Amino acid sequence: MSTTSSHPHEPHGTGLGQRLNWLRAGVLGANDGIVSVASLVVGVAGATTDSAALLIAGLAGLVGGAISMALGEYVSVSSQRDSERALIEKEREELRTMPEEELAELAELYRHRGLSEQTAQQVAVELTAHDALAAHLEVELGIDQHDLVNPWHAALSSAVSFTIGALLPLLAILLPPPGWRVPVTFAAVLIALALTGTISARVGGSSRRRAAVRLVVGGALALAVTWLIGSLLGTTGVV
Repeated sequence: MSTTSSHPHEPHGTGLGQRLNWLRAGVLGANDGIVSVASLVVGVAGATTDSAALLIAGLAGLVGGAISMALGEYVSVSSQRDSERALIEKEREELRTMPEEELAELAELYRHRGLSEQTAQQVAVELTAHDALAAHLEVELGIDQHDLVNPWHAALSSAVSFTIGALLPLLAILLPPPGWRVPVTFAAVLIALALTGTISARVGGSSRRRAAVRLVVGGALALAVTWLIGSLLGTTGVV
C-alpha cells in the first residue's frame, strides 16, 4: 500500500474504544433483559394470574435471553477481533515488503492531520524507527495490537447484565398482589429504562433526554402490545 488513496476500502480510523466495549455490551444487555422479559411476563399476566405460569415464563425468558445475548456478543466481537488480527498481519507484511512506501504513507497521513510536510516526515521517520507497526496501526486503523477487543469479556458482561435487567420485571410481576402486578411492572420497567437510557447516552456522549425518552416510549409500547395480546387470548380462552 503505497498511498492512502490506493486502498479506498481499507477502514482507516475505524477502531473502537476498547475500554468501553464491555460497558456498551452491559448496557445493551440490561436493556434487552428488561424489555424482553417484561414483555413476556406482562403478556402472560394479561392472560392469567397464575404465579407458577408467570415464574416459568419469566425464568425461561431470562435463561434463554442471557444465553442468546452472550452467544451473540461472543460471535460478533470474535469476528471483530479476527478482522483486527488480519489487518495487523497485513500491515506487518506490508512493512516488511515495502518499507519505503509505508513510510511515505505514514508521512502523508500526518500531513492530512494538519502537520507541515517537514514535520510530518520527521514524525513518520522517528515513529517508524521506534515502532513502525504500532505507528501505522494507530494512525491508519485506530488499532492497539496490545488492547484488542475480548469476546469473552463482552459475552460475560452481556449475559450478566441481561440477567440483572431481567430480574427486575420478574420480581415486579411476582411480588405484588395480582391486581397490582401489571401496574407495578409497568412503572418499574419504565423507570429502569429511563435510567439505562441515561447511562447509555452518557457512555456514548449523546443526548441523555433523547435516549431516555426513546427507550421509555419503546418499552411502554412493547409492554402495552404484549399485555393486550395476552388479555385478548385469555378472554377468548385460547390460554
